[in-house]
Amino acid sequence: DVFEQPQHVGHKKIEFHITADIPSVLQINSEKEEKNDLCATTEETNNAGFGKIFPAPTSDDKMETEEENDEIPSEFISRRELEKNRLSREEMEKFSVFKNYEPGDPNCRIYVKNLAKQVQEKDLKFIFGRYVDFESEMERNMFDIRLMKEGRMKGQAFVGLPNEKAAAKALKEANGYMLFEKPMVVQFARSARPKQDSSEGKRKK
Repeated sequence: DVFEQPQHVGHKKIEFHITADIPSVLQINSEKEEKNDLCATTEETNNAGFGKIFPAPTSDDKMETEEENDEIPSEFISRRELEKNRLSREEMEKFSVFKNYEPGDPNCRIYVKNLAKQVQEKDLKFIFGRYVDFESEMERNMFDIRLMKEGRMKGQAFVGLPNEKAAAKALKEANGYMLFEKPMVVQFARSARPKQDSSEGKRKK
């Protein structure tokens, strides 16, 4: 009673009157779009896909890999930092710990000595973790740090790396690195560990 009931009316006819000018307008718009597309493609090359609804997948992949590479220095030490705080060959000769230094036979395990008292496993992980691909479960499992804090082996550590190549790179880049104002001595670990312990003891005497 309150609202009026809508009255059913027959079919209405809707007509569109299109003038002949519109196609030319559309043409201008399409030209503008083409220009915009050109701008977008130049922007895409500069900004790796910025401003495009569907950027090229290759540029996206590149960005991701670049980001991953950039993450290395934040989680682990950067090569620049290693080089900056590493002793030169001439400086090493002044330290008795580098006297008669021999890198040893290459293998995937390295031996680190002359470590400062305050060195912790996380410090060694920060340095040697850069030689491990943590996305690979196998490499993650092979990465192993044993830091000796007591007894005769105090100030020494063994670091297991995924392969010989990684160990050789770690030895080359980290030997002579000043950690807590003490230069690290990095060598390849010998397989006969007890023999190594006694020879280390003799060397110290």
